[in-house]
Amino acid sequence: MSSEFRPPNLALTTVGLSLATFMQVLDTTIANVSLPTIAGNLGVSVNQSTWVITSFAVSMAISLPLTGFLTRRFGEVKMFIWSTLLFSIASFLCGIAQSMPMLILFRAIQGAVAGPMYPVTQSLLISIYPPAKRGMALALLAMVTVVAPIAGPILGGWITDNYSWPWIFFINVPIGIFASMVVGNQMRGRVDKIMRPKMDYVGLITLIVGVGALQIVLDKGNDEDWFNSSFIIITSIVSAVALAVFLIWELTDDEPIVNLRLLRHHNFRTGTIALVLAYAAFFAIGLLVPQWLQRNMGYTSTWAGFAAAPLGILPVMLTFIVGKYANRTDMRLLASCAFLVMGATCFMRSDFFLQVDFWHIAGVQLFQGLGVALFFMPVTTILLSDLQPQEIAAGGGLATFLRTLGASFSASLTTFLWDHRAIVHHAHLSEHITPYDSSAQATLQSAGVTGQAGNALLDQMITQQGYQISFNEVFHMLGWVFFSLILVVWLARPPFSAKAGPGADH
Repeated sequence: MSSEFRPPNLALTTVGLSLATFMQVLDTTIANVSLPTIAGNLGVSVNQSTWVITSFAVSMAISLPLTGFLTRRFGEVKMFIWSTLLFSIASFLCGIAQSMPMLILFRAIQGAVAGPMYPVTQSLLISIYPPAKRGMALALLAMVTVVAPIAGPILGGWITDNYSWPWIFFINVPIGIFASMVVGNQMRGRVDKIMRPKMDYVGLITLIVGVGALQIVLDKGNDEDWFNSSFIIITSIVSAVALAVFLIWELTDDEPIVNLRLLRHHNFRTGTIALVLAYAAFFAIGLLVPQWLQRNMGYTSTWAGFAAAPLGILPVMLTFIVGKYANRTDMRLLASCAFLVMGATCFMRSDFFLQVDFWHIAGVQLFQGLGVALFFMPVTTILLSDLQPQEIAAGGGLATFLRTLGASFSASLTTFLWDHRAIVHHAHLSEHITPYDSSAQATLQSAGVTGQAGNALLDQMITQQGYQISFNEVFHMLGWVFFSLILVVWLARPPFSAKAGPGADH
């Protein structure tokens, strides 16, 4: 028996694994721009339609940390195939949903089966590549992780405008079937070590309740005015109690459903902290820039997508170069360069103003792509470097879960800060600019606007400026977050080389 399994066609297997991940990550954002259309067709308000996003996020957040338990129970290859096939079936059901409750239910199922897909793909890719080329595999997966969320809103908008919203879900069906058939065929000779771990019911129930409630609080907090809402207060208390029980139980149980003891590994702990904080800041950029372009700059959703899209160009172009030569460089140095570039682009945006042109915005996005190209692969390599082969899938699941949770915190906090600081600046600007101010009157008269219309225009201009100043402040803060992460990543200790997964040795 060979010590390492290699599929008959490595390139085809890589395509199958990558396609499934692309499909899964794409679905986290593809429905965002289609919500008004979905709401109209199913006869609900746009506010109610946001549960289409929330249900997917909640289910995925719950199932992600279960990856380690599920792969020990069923094996990585079976886990990948069944997750991908079930994702395709759930996508089809989303497309044929006739009411909002049906769509929310099928999106929840879709999110639940999507959870293990990314960490299992990560583990399988590492296991089928020789050590010298594992950096290439991780770089490819990083590129997919970056490009898919950018492509989601553009593709979703185009499909909804030109066809109909169910097709944003139907396109997953052929992709999922193809990916699962290819990987099943290519990996059928791989022997997975199957275990029969006992079911940790306390851990499972407290995880579902705690993470589910927390995700709902983070997704709905801004809409419900946070702790002025009794719903948010009750949900927060439920989440806090359930998560406290979950942490205590998982750290003391002999066979926990989520192995939190993986955090004892120094590089896994350090790398995960860097990944969670950097991804949270990166997610904040991806959330804020399109909103700012539409709210402040008057861009349509399509043009906002085009302005943000250059972010994906350099990751695509540099993936194979980074993957090929990265293992000759200190991973901490690559990650530091990534954080330096991403921090610098945040400081550039902190100088944006209302008259900034399209090419300037797109140029900063393009430059940020250099940082993104150097970010995921080194940080992932660092956090996986001191895990044992049988811990890779569980570690990948736990790190991805914490990264997803970090993104949810980031989305809520960023939106809250942007709105809150905009109100503060509106109040400050209003103290100095009033309709009775001579310079303000002269400006309004030159624009041919007087009376109530003039007052409304003045208020609109102050609001715009308030949001612009707030936008600049948030990006100034994000710049310092990235710079501070350079210190965090240097706490990691070499050597950095991702080990093959459990199916590699048999």
